[in-house]
Amino acid sequence: FLYAKEENFAVPEFLKTALSETEYTKHCKEMMDKNKVFRCYIGRGYYGAILPKVIKRSLLENPTWYTSYTPYQAEISQGRLEALLNFQTLVSDLTGMPIANASLLDEATAAAEAVMLLLRASKKKEANKVFVAAELLDASKAVLATRLASLCAVVVEKPLKEMSLDDGYAVAILPQLAQNGNILEIEAAIKASHANAVLVAVSADLLSLMLLRSPGECGADAVYGSAQRLGLPYGFGGPHAGFLAVKTAFQRELPGRLIGVSKDAEGRLAYRMAIQTREQHIRKEKATSNICTAQALLASINSMYAVYHGASGMTQIALDVHGHTLKAAKAMLALSKRVSGFVLQNLHFFDTLTMKLPSEESACMLGRHALAKEINLCHWKQSDGYYVSFSFDETVGLPDVADVIEIFEKTFSLKIEGKIEGNIEGNVAGNVEGNISMGIPSLERRKEMPLKQDIFKEAKSETQMLRYLRRLADKDVALDRSMIPLGSCTMKLNATAQMEPLSWEGVGNMHPMAAEDQCQGYRQLLENLGLALKALTGFKGLSFQPNSGAQGEYAGLLTIRKYFLAKGDTGRNVAFIPPSAHGTNFASAVMAGFRLVSIPCLDNGCIDKVELQKKCQQYKDSLGVFMITYPSTYGMYEANIQEICALVHEVGGFVYLDGANMNAQVGYMRPADIGADICHLNLHKTFAIPHGGGGPGMGPILCTESLAAFLPAHPNQFSEAEGREKETAKKTADTLHTQLAQAAYGSASILIISYAYIRLLGFSGMRQATARAVLHANYLKQRLSEGYKVLFAKEAGNRVAHELIIDLREFQKTAGIRPEDVAKRLIDYGYHAPTLSWPVAGTLMIEPTESESKAELDRFAEAMLTIRAEIREIEQSRMPKDNNLLKNAPHPAENLLSDSYRKKIPYSAERAAFPLSWIRKQGKYWPPVSRIDNVHGDRNLFCVCPPAEAYDME
Repeated sequence: FLYAKEENFAVPEFLKTALSETEYTKHCKEMMDKNKVFRCYIGRGYYGAILPKVIKRSLLENPTWYTSYTPYQAEISQGRLEALLNFQTLVSDLTGMPIANASLLDEATAAAEAVMLLLRASKKKEANKVFVAAELLDASKAVLATRLASLCAVVVEKPLKEMSLDDGYAVAILPQLAQNGNILEIEAAIKASHANAVLVAVSADLLSLMLLRSPGECGADAVYGSAQRLGLPYGFGGPHAGFLAVKTAFQRELPGRLIGVSKDAEGRLAYRMAIQTREQHIRKEKATSNICTAQALLASINSMYAVYHGASGMTQIALDVHGHTLKAAKAMLALSKRVSGFVLQNLHFFDTLTMKLPSEESACMLGRHALAKEINLCHWKQSDGYYVSFSFDETVGLPDVADVIEIFEKTFSLKIEGKIEGNIEGNVAGNVEGNISMGIPSLERRKEMPLKQDIFKEAKSETQMLRYLRRLADKDVALDRSMIPLGSCTMKLNATAQMEPLSWEGVGNMHPMAAEDQCQGYRQLLENLGLALKALTGFKGLSFQPNSGAQGEYAGLLTIRKYFLAKGDTGRNVAFIPPSAHGTNFASAVMAGFRLVSIPCLDNGCIDKVELQKKCQQYKDSLGVFMITYPSTYGMYEANIQEICALVHEVGGFVYLDGANMNAQVGYMRPADIGADICHLNLHKTFAIPHGGGGPGMGPILCTESLAAFLPAHPNQFSEAEGREKETAKKTADTLHTQLAQAAYGSASILIISYAYIRLLGFSGMRQATARAVLHANYLKQRLSEGYKVLFAKEAGNRVAHELIIDLREFQKTAGIRPEDVAKRLIDYGYHAPTLSWPVAGTLMIEPTESESKAELDRFAEAMLTIRAEIREIEQSRMPKDNNLLKNAPHPAENLLSDSYRKKIPYSAERAAFPLSWIRKQGKYWPPVSRIDNVHGDRNLFCVCPPAEAYDME
């Protein structure tokens, strides 16, 4: 370690003392109570939502759901895989597309992923123009500009009615619902696009699609959006599940994860992640996306919202939202006839109305009257005048509609008679006075009720829902059951005290575009957490915008590129990456427009410094960045790290440090002091945000002062946040295309989890956590060395960092045993396998973290050593190579209770299920399926809900 004393760190005063859980809860409540929670009708991609209490308690607040990992080990992930398959089915059916993925980071990211997918799929290989309808959500347009600039694509933005396509266009992106609320007639535009061989992506709102005809019916090639309003609060911007659905022709190009239906070894239906060879850490520079962490937990919540309400309940919610908007529209139309210059902008709409105001004075007065009622509307100025809009959602009732109308009445000193009398009748035609057809025109209405799949057919009682969620949870292994020793993934304690504030109104019900004086709790949270992260890394600049670790990588690389471009140095486009770097680095670098050059590692795992020196000289005029992971993914502290960074700096390049392994640094060293210029931090790893079955995550980036001016910007960030005035940030965003996420601070609500982790431990506690994480890894290394070869340990005095790699490759030769067989046998012991065959093929990478007790470490070591003994039986021919405990693993109870199955195996059922005595004592985990047939699932790709008989529902 570079530092042995705490005084080497400039620690903020509030970090010097750890808080008790009671003290922290009081402090956090006082901080977040500074937020003012108004009734919010701003819209712009975020809507009020009601999360059913049974889902809140049994899923969102249930550690079985929020502490689980990405379902790479499908046999112990059947519960969350079913939930995600429900999500895919929900999206697929509502959008009218045959296949959908299992979530993306947010709506704006999904827009970019949709366009990039279609650019790759386009047959017009020389075309590089993308038509962007001006009516699209502003945030989506900004993120598109950022992402497409790296691909040298040309963005042409015009109103949809002015769309004119020539041979230079490859893709068009259109909204079904315009930002101002209008329903757009997209079918003609799609046909015109296809006539010019232009592929089309359409943004869609899932709730509106209960009433609107699907974009798939209109001919869309891809449909994207956000599922936020299906049960999730604003969260000051996130986390929320984005979605992307496509035609079958593009299914193998889908970014993110795709859940498919397959079968297990006994022919039982089973779920799995389909086509895993698409994963970016496997494809590296050939990856089509760098999406790693998605929003699995949120997608599961969205799917259960739909399961709970059923098709009829979802339809009624949509009818209520539209009905309330229709009543308000009648009032706005009546007002427009009496007030000169007040013009309703909507002919057809679902939930949003936009009005042009007569003057600046009326705009200011309207704003004052709205704030007096503690209601947020959306105000803005254009070149032709002042506008206001409001968006209704499922939280709105008739009294709320009356209050909104009253704001307009007071502003213009008028009374609108007969505005909201009577009940909502679910009328989606809505013909009103004035010869203007309002609401949903007949051509755009959905002809049949969607969601006819068995899982959505009927609304569930709370009893049914409670039991369904319990049954799914019981199928899975999460941190509430046993250690998950995944290398590079840092599966650590997610303390209950850290999670509790997520359910507070002041945390969840804050719109990311609310006025600054309403968000002072979030401002304090961001400032305090920012000070802490800067102290722990030694950096001066900070952005919280990236909402995943891979997005943090991408943001950091764009920051470096923009630095060079601002200086007129357009040739710095080479990225050095060693094989010991984190898996997403390669894809992130390609997406950011870098050309990759591999820097080899020596047999001992260290970067080849001699080869690096040669490459530095060879690329001295074009080297932009060297991407390193420290400690490396080989589980070792690079001995020459400072010299390596110096070599890169000598030729004008920057050093990007991947913060995936910060759990082996915090409190002992700072990335800035070892020579790094910029890094991202995986808050969902080191700083204890739970993984949620594959997301959410957060990947803020920190950097030196020289790079700080080029960090991601957003027009909605706080005026003095991150050391820049808002206008400067907006100018930077406009000129350098730096918006990377839909919201200014990414998935802001979950930052409160990392803040709690830091305050509950204090600096000394975090330092102790680092020491224990390294100690635990070395203890396991010592114990497992009795049966396994540990890679890359000799370089540092026969020690490892916070993780270790054990080599299983010899067992293929000696016993016919593959690493996957070891992973599946661990399930019988109640454990999730360590990281399999990455970063070195044929190995397991193990990271115990500081959270586990010595007793748990001993149990895991005993399980691994017992498995080694089982392999030895095969090596000694005491067990057949093709029929043994490992090849047949895992062993569901259904198998072992079958007479015919027991006759087929050359070992006892007891030995299969209870190989160690403590398994019986602490409660046996029974896998719901045996080993899943991956090949069958990929050859017979099926990614929506199977028939009713597959479900265990009342």
